[in-house]
Amino acid sequence: MRLHICAVGRLRAGPERDLIDDYLTRFDRTGRALGLGPANVVEVEDKKGGGMEAEAALLERALPKGAVFVALDERGRVMTSPDFADRLALHRDQGAQDLAFVIGGADGIAPELRSRADWALSFGKMVWPHMLARTMLSEQLYRAATILAGSPYHRV
Repeated sequence: MRLHICAVGRLRAGPERDLIDDYLTRFDRTGRALGLGPANVVEVEDKKGGGMEAEAALLERALPKGAVFVALDERGRVMTSPDFADRLALHRDQGAQDLAFVIGGADGIAPELRSRADWALSFGKMVWPHMLARTMLSEQLYRAATILAGSPYHRV
C-alpha cells in the first residue's frame, strides 16, 4: 500500500525536511516487507491567494484516484501509536492500494474537502504548523511500521 502525504506549502531545506526524509526512508525500509510503502510527499501551493477553496482544489488533484483519504484535523480522532499502526494494517489488509494523508494550509482543510475524508486524524487539541505536522506524521508512519514488524523502537 503506497502512502502519500499531500500538504499545502513548500518545505525548504532544513531540519524539518531532513527529519521527514529520514523517517520516510526508515519507513520505506521497514514497511516494504509488510506491504507498506513507498511513502512520498506531494506539496501543493496556491500562488494566487485563493484561500482554502483554492488549496482544496489543488489537494484534491494531488489525491491518487481511489485512495483512502485521511484528513489531518484538530477535530479528528486522537489515537495511540499502536491503534494507528492497526488502522494502517487494516487498510492494507482490506486491499487499499493508496492511502493519502492531507495536511491543509494555515486555515486548515476546506470543510467541503474535509467532509469527504474517509477518516480524520488529530495530533491532539493543539494546532500544529504544517511543517511540524508533516514531521510528526512521518515519525508516526515509521513507528507504525516498527510496531507491525515487532521492532523494539516503540516502547509502551
